[in-house]
Amino acid sequence: MRFVFDLDGTVCFKGQPISSRILHSLSALTEAGFEVIFASARPIRDMLPVIDEAFHHYTMIGGNGSLLSKGGKVVNSHSFSTHEMNEIKSLIHQYNATYLIDSDWDYAYTGPDTHSILQNLDPAKLAKMVSLASLDPIVKVLLLTSDNMDELAEKLSKLNVYVNKHSKENVLDISPSGVTKWSALKALGIQEGTYIAFGNDANDISMFENALHTVMIGYHQQLAPFAKEAILLEGDYEQEIAEKILALSKEYRPIYV
Repeated sequence: MRFVFDLDGTVCFKGQPISSRILHSLSALTEAGFEVIFASARPIRDMLPVIDEAFHHYTMIGGNGSLLSKGGKVVNSHSFSTHEMNEIKSLIHQYNATYLIDSDWDYAYTGPDTHSILQNLDPAKLAKMVSLASLDPIVKVLLLTSDNMDELAEKLSKLNVYVNKHSKENVLDISPSGVTKWSALKALGIQEGTYIAFGNDANDISMFENALHTVMIGYHQQLAPFAKEAILLEGDYEQEIAEKILALSKEYRPIYV
């Protein structure tokens, strides 16, 4: 039995590392015999700084499913084809778009110096910023600004890629076709209905659809229909999250562990 956790807005907040209270509950899961998996839109290099070092050997899904890390090493990546990237690059040029584009470790960035994405971009200085031409493979594209973001999103939706629009930040998050958090879980040999998922955004839908039990943190209109329960971001919500993790471990342990 496994617990799968999104990071930002789910178990860590405002760019800060996972709190000691939530870390304690994650440790308790492991001690009780559950496997803990982290599944984030962040690439692996940007997941590490917000996860305590004691957890770095845990299985991690990065880039919304395009990257897998086990035992502290990236073991698999799912990248765009050359043709797909040529199409994306053409649209970037056509709409004067700025971007954060990731390889399995390094990245290319042309966004504004003031963009909020920089708060979470390689804070531990584990990677290198390089030119787009030198990135290979390419596993994730985040378009930050453009001359017409809505029209750009429409054009991208016609390509053989997966596009997720983060409405709060007004950015377009693009992954290779068929790559989701659920596809990564399946690649790990995890079956439908055998894990508990915590998430907060549309990119968690595939993970929620196939989980045994789901907990939405905050409220997201697209995710809400797939959530069995929710914890609102009110009061001491980190304590509520920690307590919910422990409660679910007790509820499901007699059956699966």
